[in-house]
Amino acid sequence: MKTLEETEKLRQYWQRNLRILAILLGIWLLVSCFLSIFFAKELNAYHLGGFKLGFWFAQQGSIYVFLLLIVIYVRQMNSLDKQFDVDEK
Repeated sequence: MKTLEETEKLRQYWQRNLRILAILLGIWLLVSCFLSIFFAKELNAYHLGGFKLGFWFAQQGSIYVFLLLIVIYVRQMNSLDKQFDVDEK
């Protein structure tokens, strides 16, 4: 049976995990929906690599941002695991 201290530690761990997830998913929503769909016309006034920025976010940018968010999530979770001593040694 887990002690009260261990239960509280796990609760804090999952709260921080969910906070990281919420922030990263919010960024993904912003980039994939708002920048590539809702604000595409406004972004098309700018160019990146010869392409309109709205088109670039819809075709390439959201994928790059998603991959970057995966890397950030892995690093954040490794740090969180070490902080709460639940990492794989």
